[in-house]
Amino acid sequence: MRHGNRRLDLLLAFGAASFILLPWYRLESGFFGLDWLGDFPFTESAAPGVLQLLVHGRLWLLGVVLFFGLGFAARFIVDPMRRGAFFAAAGAAGLVYLCLQGLAVGFSGWTWGISEALFGTLSDGQPSMGAGAVTMSIVFVLMFAFGLVERGVMKGDAFVVGSISLLVFLVFVFVFYPIGSMLVAAVQDFDGSFKPDDFIRNLQDPGIWSLSCLIGDGRCGVAWRTFTLAIMTASASTLLGLAFALVATRTRFPFKKGLRLLTVLPIITPPFVIGLALVLLFGRAGVVTETLSSLFGIEPGRWLYGLTGIWIAQVLSFTPISFLVLIGVVEGVSPSMEEASQTLRADRLRTFWRVSLPLMKPGLANAFLIGFIESMADFGNPLVLGGSNGVLSTEIFFAVVGSQNDPSRAAVLALVLLFFTLSAFLAQRLWLSGKNFATVTGKGDSGAHIALPRGISIGVHAIVIPWMIFTVVVYGMILVGGFVTTWGLDNTLTLEHYARAFSVSIQNGSIAWTGVAWNSFWTTMEISLISAPLTAAVGLLTAYIIVRQKFAGRNLFEFALMMSFAIPGTVIGVSYIMAFNLPPLEMTGSALILIACFVFRNMPVGVRGGIAAMSQLDKSLDEASLTLRADSFRTVRKIILPLLRPAITAALVYSFVRAITSISAVIFLVSAEHNMATSYIVGLVENGEYGVAIAYSSMLIVVMITVITGFQLLVGERKLRRENRVAGLGNNSPVPLGQEKTA
Repeated sequence: MRHGNRRLDLLLAFGAASFILLPWYRLESGFFGLDWLGDFPFTESAAPGVLQLLVHGRLWLLGVVLFFGLGFAARFIVDPMRRGAFFAAAGAAGLVYLCLQGLAVGFSGWTWGISEALFGTLSDGQPSMGAGAVTMSIVFVLMFAFGLVERGVMKGDAFVVGSISLLVFLVFVFVFYPIGSMLVAAVQDFDGSFKPDDFIRNLQDPGIWSLSCLIGDGRCGVAWRTFTLAIMTASASTLLGLAFALVATRTRFPFKKGLRLLTVLPIITPPFVIGLALVLLFGRAGVVTETLSSLFGIEPGRWLYGLTGIWIAQVLSFTPISFLVLIGVVEGVSPSMEEASQTLRADRLRTFWRVSLPLMKPGLANAFLIGFIESMADFGNPLVLGGSNGVLSTEIFFAVVGSQNDPSRAAVLALVLLFFTLSAFLAQRLWLSGKNFATVTGKGDSGAHIALPRGISIGVHAIVIPWMIFTVVVYGMILVGGFVTTWGLDNTLTLEHYARAFSVSIQNGSIAWTGVAWNSFWTTMEISLISAPLTAAVGLLTAYIIVRQKFAGRNLFEFALMMSFAIPGTVIGVSYIMAFNLPPLEMTGSALILIACFVFRNMPVGVRGGIAAMSQLDKSLDEASLTLRADSFRTVRKIILPLLRPAITAALVYSFVRAITSISAVIFLVSAEHNMATSYIVGLVENGEYGVAIAYSSMLIVVMITVITGFQLLVGERKLRRENRVAGLGNNSPVPLGQEKTA
């Protein structure tokens, strides 16, 4: 009881400090720069909540004081059940009120007409929430959580209840609130009033839904064009990924290491670089185009600039991801089931089609879903190769930053894109639900997989070998393109592009980063290094809660977290712009919005990796720690985390790589002060500076390879050693059953 009281006291002290000692509203100069200390506390822009209320007339903050005061009063209730009920109620009510007043009061007054009708006109408004308001919102969340702990929820485990409450709150703020803001913005006028006219007009636009291409009269609308491209890309990448996985696991292919290397390269490559390489090969001044023109007199064409070019680039980009999904599935098919089929006189072809392939359905469905969503969200390749055949992601971009300046159209297009991806996500879950594909049980499962049928083996080799050669050629173009003066016009070898991007000089005795790319490069490294550990921490904490804890709504909680995976990056970017450009949370143009985007965009991968790793740890380890009176936080820190080092490292590396190579969401969120590498490269491509763009991309690939190599070395150092001896016996003595030791 004394420990619980101390926890509540610390939380209340923290809440009081946030209202009295921290600037309540957002500071233009930033909080962490500490420039505001000179104006604190009496200047209106830097005043804490108590002075905003008493001196500057922000009377709506009185409700915050009221609900926090109720929590403070509840602290002195003796009965823990009643104390918990009052504390939780005060926290929930305070959080709801803080959010509502932030939404209702904008810069110039009321943002809702109903508020003005009820309470009259406000003479002044309020800026966005700052350090004090954000801290108070977290205090209210923990007040609600600790109130439940007082009532014995989750066996009174404050760490677990607090973690669940904070995760739900953060997912609501950074996933569901932006999507909701986008929905509202689609039917809002500039003054905030309800006006669905633009939404209806854009929704009925023939340019989105037209099917005239089916009757040979014009082109399909952008929605069906994007949907068709996604189906084609997902089908091709899944088929190729399966072929790669079969070659890597079921054949004696001599270049398996090279095959695996080619699966890593596209993942660590900026998403539009493959499109650039295809331009260098098949563009009007490309190597292949000019060779065919000189040898056979074939006139250069523009066939690459359209859906065909986008499809080739996307299949090149996303096949490795399908391979990584499918290789574990192919290896996981039980050899004993294949042997049983052959024992029943089925030949290898029948066994493959009737036994092995059906057991791969979950992996095939996941690979198809990933390919579909990645194609829908792809921005870089359509921007480089799309020409006049725009897709949803590029149309959204031009509706926001182009001459159209039509936020309603961007919102409608984003909703169409979200509808397609969520439909695919839900369809996949419904198709797999209730079906059992388990092949690995607790029983021994010795034996080897059967060889592929001859026809299938020839077929997959006929697919994989040309594709490997084509991929090598494409990456050769990426390598060479940065060392050519002007591709197709002046093929003289030069280092000018690298020097322009990454030149360094000595000025006044110190190093000066004079290259044009250094600013965005260091910004990218800084934001990636901050977001990667946060992503890993949130993902692994969520995995611990899902795997180790049982609570009402756990399946809904997991589904809500994983649903953010199905939201394309383009939609995330647009929704963040619409949600965080105005009060109550204004983050556009700052590094914080980029970090938040990366954390909650990449979190599902960390969650799935953590779940897979944690499922291998027996629950008896946790139970032994808890039996010895360690709380959940100490158990996680001392027992779980040391055993999850490979999963932690994998989550860190993946998050770091994704933060560097992301473009679909980043393109909407960067600013002049915080410009990311991929956004800067897109600007180079739009200006026709292909040489510098390829040089910069090559540098990013080198950085990614270095990180991946470091990751592999780090994981490789963790080995299990089994000693075949027990105390008192010689090294060659037999070991009694059950006494094998793992070090």
